[in-house]
Amino acid sequence: MKTGRYMTSTIPTISDVERIAALSDPALRNLQITQCYHLLARAMAERTGHEANWCTFATWASKQAGQTIRKEDLARTLKTFLGDEKEVQEAERFVAIIRQIGVRLNSRNLIELMWKATDPEGAFAHSSDAVGRGNLKVFAEIGYEFARFYAICLSDANYDQANITRFVSELRPGPPPDGQDYLRQAFLGYYQALFETQVKARSELLLLANLQIGFHEQTRLQPEIVEALEAPVISPKTFIQNLLNAYYSNASWLANAMLVILRRAGRLVGFDAFIEDYLTVARRQAQLIVTDLMMTIELPPHLLLHLGEDLTAGFPPNLQQIANPDLAALLAQIDPTQNDPRESGAKYWGDLPDRIHFIADMFRCYHNSADLFDPPFRSDQIAALQEGRLPSRPL
Repeated sequence: MKTGRYMTSTIPTISDVERIAALSDPALRNLQITQCYHLLARAMAERTGHEANWCTFATWASKQAGQTIRKEDLARTLKTFLGDEKEVQEAERFVAIIRQIGVRLNSRNLIELMWKATDPEGAFAHSSDAVGRGNLKVFAEIGYEFARFYAICLSDANYDQANITRFVSELRPGPPPDGQDYLRQAFLGYYQALFETQVKARSELLLLANLQIGFHEQTRLQPEIVEALEAPVISPKTFIQNLLNAYYSNASWLANAMLVILRRAGRLVGFDAFIEDYLTVARRQAQLIVTDLMMTIELPPHLLLHLGEDLTAGFPPNLQQIANPDLAALLAQIDPTQNDPRESGAKYWGDLPDRIHFIADMFRCYHNSADLFDPPFRSDQIAALQEGRLPSRPL
């Protein structure tokens, strides 16, 4: 397993990004990605002021993704969900059915057994894996390009057309997911913003670049996001086997034999039907839980945004009316309620246009929030990352 030390320089380099992307531990990699985004965000802010760039938001999105990657709260949330009164009523109905194979439990104990048999850790493992792959996919491409942009262009004292042309010439032509036209346009805008002295014009250039990268990123992430939201659960056959193993321990073979006999005798119609119904509900609930957790992002200092709800913050004064024609054209394409954050909530995070609409308004609402540049981790946690170790929790 690759570990390796984290960067010690102020501005992440291309080699820093490549080293982090090569880490094999998804949890450690995510934490280092998050901290790297923070340093990339601050590097841009040294030139443009504390106005958000794409890395500013990527810091907190990556930190949120870490919870799914580490599978924090998922199992506990599902366990609580399966233990509510509705589930108790379902379990009571199942008590009589399951007695046919010799299981003698009351409804509360049966819920616990069913919980274990559902194997939520396994069910959510694929969501963790999908989010981890998406986190790496974006960082390995866009984090790399930010580091390359800083190495080539950030120190320019004067606008150098040949230099920025040389930088963007290495980006692949074409639209996403394979092409990098939006990245090309974004970095041209970032470069122009480095030298723009008018505050409103600079703000609009930065917002336009943020949205262009956001559109590219979300288009590229679409397969991983949909996969993570699916949260499938186990098959009926595996569930029944887990149930018997949990109850009978070393004697589950006897229950299996009884199960075969009863099924051949046609006495388990209700049993099989209940398992099918239960797993259908469990799958739907798991999807809702994963969606709810994925559709939440915490911005500093203590702002918890539910991505399925409309944003309540307004647009900052310098971005209430848009003068930049390219920004106005892009907003007309991705924001159905221009100049107003109403109806910004994304009802299903797997829907790309719905997701882009929310992101566009979020980027615009919090563009001037200096709190977004706060460190995502404590100093002792950063020290652990610099040593290639997992930091202490809470993260």
